[in-house]
Amino acid sequence: MKKKKAGSAVIKKRDPRKDWDLYLFLLLPMIYIIVFKYLPMGGLVVAFKNYKVRQGIWGSDWVGIDQFVRFFESYMFKDIMVNTFVLSFYSILVSFPIPVIFALTINSVQNKRFKKVTQTIVNMPHFISTVVLVGVLMMIFHNRQGIYGNIVHMITGEYPADLFASPEAFRHFYVWSAVWQNFGWDSIIYTAALSSVDPSYHEAAQMDGASRFKRVIHVDLPTIIPTIVTMLILKMGHVLTLGFEKIFLMQNPLNISASQVVSTYVYEMGIAGDGAGNFSYATAIGMFNNVIQFILVVIVNKISKKVSETSLW
Repeated sequence: MKKKKAGSAVIKKRDPRKDWDLYLFLLLPMIYIIVFKYLPMGGLVVAFKNYKVRQGIWGSDWVGIDQFVRFFESYMFKDIMVNTFVLSFYSILVSFPIPVIFALTINSVQNKRFKKVTQTIVNMPHFISTVVLVGVLMMIFHNRQGIYGNIVHMITGEYPADLFASPEAFRHFYVWSAVWQNFGWDSIIYTAALSSVDPSYHEAAQMDGASRFKRVIHVDLPTIIPTIVTMLILKMGHVLTLGFEKIFLMQNPLNISASQVVSTYVYEMGIAGDGAGNFSYATAIGMFNNVIQFILVVIVNKISKKVSETSLW
């Protein structure tokens, strides 16, 4: 008989049939991903064709990159891309640090009851639908029917300017309403990461005379840096994917100069608006959008790997 070498580990292969119930749980998510994520990728060929409904995808004429060139040469290209990037980076600059700050603040609170009540309250807006949220904004800030308009009218005797008709105000409404709605929910992952901090680190810092603020900066914050970097990389993957429903509901002819983004333009070209029915053109724009997002994720991931040694791959 052969003897086992000292220090050698024996890896036992587990029979997959014993875990059939766990694999069964994975079945529905896998079907969903295949049907709704991977199979539709075959439709991207429409972007390289002059798609006609009667001729079908494969019967339509092949035009190569003509649809992409048409978008690049469009007079709308510059405005759409500027609006999309401005809204996206404005959202990231404002909405990304606030959940981190809130998580660090609430983690340092000693009163557990106050902490739970606060977390519950700030998480509640996340479950408000987009339609209801826009309705609430209208009820508060409408220049004639809203609270803001009526208060100004009571004080000055005149109704104020329509904020929803202002391109500049549109950006602030979009970004800050999203912050109010989601900062509590987004802070959950950071709060969970902070729960893994070893209490002995805080005890040692206290013995060295560190204040509560210094303990947050030098103990808590470094612990969640990898989580922050990972979430930032994932955020960059959605830079050009703005909330279509919210923008569409807030959009009007007066603020269109700031509210026309890639997603609303694709909808206008493909389904509604003056350009409805340009399925190839709309698909090309959407594909270009996704390629840019992929490139941004790769770039940010590479920079993060060099700077902080934290990356997705």
